[in-house]
Amino acid sequence: MSQSNVVFATNRSTTREQIFARAEEISTDLSKRAAALDREGRPPLGEIVKLKNAGLLNALHASQIGGAGLDWVDGLRLVRILARGESSIGQLLGYHFVNSQYVCWALDAARANALGAETVAKNLYWGAAVNPRDPGLVLTKRGNGYVLNGRKSFSTAAHVSDYINANAALGDKIVGFAVPTDRPGYIANDDWDNFGQRLSDSGSVEFRDFPVNAEDFVGAPAAPDVAPPVLSTFNTPFIQLVFVNFYLGTAEGALQAAIDYVRTTTRPWITSGVARAADDPYILERVGEFTAALKASAALADNAAAAVQAALAKGHAVTASERGEAAAEAYAAKVHATNVSLDITSRVFELTGARSTADAYRFDRFWRNVRTHTLHDPVFYKAKEVGEFVLNGKIPEVSLYS
Repeated sequence: MSQSNVVFATNRSTTREQIFARAEEISTDLSKRAAALDREGRPPLGEIVKLKNAGLLNALHASQIGGAGLDWVDGLRLVRILARGESSIGQLLGYHFVNSQYVCWALDAARANALGAETVAKNLYWGAAVNPRDPGLVLTKRGNGYVLNGRKSFSTAAHVSDYINANAALGDKIVGFAVPTDRPGYIANDDWDNFGQRLSDSGSVEFRDFPVNAEDFVGAPAAPDVAPPVLSTFNTPFIQLVFVNFYLGTAEGALQAAIDYVRTTTRPWITSGVARAADDPYILERVGEFTAALKASAALADNAAAAVQAALAKGHAVTASERGEAAAEAYAAKVHATNVSLDITSRVFELTGARSTADAYRFDRFWRNVRTHTLHDPVFYKAKEVGEFVLNGKIPEVSLYS
């Protein structure tokens, strides 16, 4: 993504309150434009620039290097706030958080600090090309370096990423690396046409003799069955918590849109005995029911985020068991948020009525967004992992899905 002619806001004195205020402001603006943005379905280049200018991309980086120094609980709340306005933008902020922080856990301290400082100074957006069910990348030795070739069917933030994490086969081993996307041979295709998360820019990417250097490697090449260091595996529970929070934010946005519509447009039912739809006892009951469910799920999400963050804070001393216990908390939140968000985004029409199904409103986008992404990995496998932990004391097996 080109950064020319863009003036980035400094984060040196950004406070937590300012970061949250900016997120709320961006979310409000997105909600006003969300129907049009969904209809267009283009890569959100301008929206990412707004996140950069607001300092949101650097929210989790240390204040010593110009970040806002927020913790993961707050970072995931920011994801939830943005998703209320537009689900894909919440997803993209969360993906960036995980992808940019992953190298901090996987690299040695000196390299992690240097890359973090560069990320803040240049306001880089981090994406990834690591889908484990699509192992299409091959790294080949060439001269003093390597070249990468292959294709990934899905790569969220394909057009807007300045840096990406990727992994590829190198002979009989697997190697992970972090590289800028402005090198020759990186091609982002315009083939994301799914009915939901239309702004997530999740089309395919190709690498054609893309240059990779040994210093780009995140860890040494390893056999596929070699267990990675525990600390480097926290990207999975955190990415699952990103899912949790943008699902909930999307459902919160759907409920708020329905409430606004009921207050201004919905007509009372002819046998309700009330003059305003907002006084209809059945509509009031639904609003109360949905609100209670969302509050419960958000509390579960925050609790899970705190648990995973506490395990992460142990650094290299963290054990596989401690990581697994925290991950189980995240996956319980994932199960609940999936069910709640799908339920509410499909049922808000019970509040708004038949006229609200007009294409001009595109209120169906809320359901389309969560329905599309909740298929990322089957939620019943997450429920099984939670059940295995509770019933048999078995921690989830480590993978890019668990």
